[in-house]
Amino acid sequence: MSPICTLIIRSYNEQKHIGKLLEGIKKQSIYNQVEVILVDSGSTDQTAAIAREAGVTVVNINPEDFSFGRALNVGCKHAKGKFLLFASAHVYPLYTDWIEKMVKPFEKEKVALTYGRQVGNEITKYSEEQLFKKWFPDKSNYDQKIPFCNNANAMIRKSLWEELPYDEELTGLEDLDWATKIMQKGHAIAYEATATIVHVHEETPARIKNRYRREAVALKNIYPDEKFNFFTFLRLSIGNIWSDSVHALHDGKFIKEFRFIVIFRTLQFWGTYKGYRQQAVPDETLRMRFYYPNDFKDKLFKKKTEKVTSNLGEKIVYSS
Repeated sequence: MSPICTLIIRSYNEQKHIGKLLEGIKKQSIYNQVEVILVDSGSTDQTAAIAREAGVTVVNINPEDFSFGRALNVGCKHAKGKFLLFASAHVYPLYTDWIEKMVKPFEKEKVALTYGRQVGNEITKYSEEQLFKKWFPDKSNYDQKIPFCNNANAMIRKSLWEELPYDEELTGLEDLDWATKIMQKGHAIAYEATATIVHVHEETPARIKNRYRREAVALKNIYPDEKFNFFTFLRLSIGNIWSDSVHALHDGKFIKEFRFIVIFRTLQFWGTYKGYRQQAVPDETLRMRFYYPNDFKDKLFKKKTEKVTSNLGEKIVYSS
């Protein structure tokens, strides 16, 4: 019998986190109806080995061939499930009914995509916590009017993916691009606040800037009329530093967090500004720097040139 759902995980050197995600998957209420596929883009650590030991199907793509959309498309091609669930390798579910809750909105035929709530943990930067609260509120919405979603915790109908694969040329935001196009076709997007995962970001300042830069490059392609100039950078940086600082003061964390608030918000919008100033379509070398900013080795380049609040399920207790 075909699985109800195929869970597709994109990974690159995630041995520190992948085990916890796989443990959480095995504790899901409908685990016996879930197929799990890991799309690995050249990990040099034990990520793939850990996944295989857990019984996961591992599909490999070359690092130089990677894009977020391409990795998803490769996983989707191998999937047997009616629904395709996407999860980053550095997330883990909080409750045993996470996948069950992600499937539920599809009872409405109009729904093409569901995305779930994301929260941080004890190492999450304060400003990112504020982003999670803004982007992923505690109230569900089964008929969202905007195309926002996030493929760190999202599910789509496979039949619709077959009609509309992910854009493999974008440097990010393939989820926003897909959602925009699918809504234009008359389908709906649902947000399920009780399908919660913890999203662990352990980013250096350089990675923070890089993430927002490549997303801005993608956003320019998705919405070419959008503008982001230096004054926008100043306005958004100052405004968000002020807002986060007020929240931190209220939470009794201002002294501890202020420096990190300034760093995160400045790099977030400076990266966005730099991305909008990028004139040319990124070539292969530049895309590699976007995806692997701290792991872009000479040998890799040479290789290429040669070649919620209610109805929550049981909370998962993790072994570590």
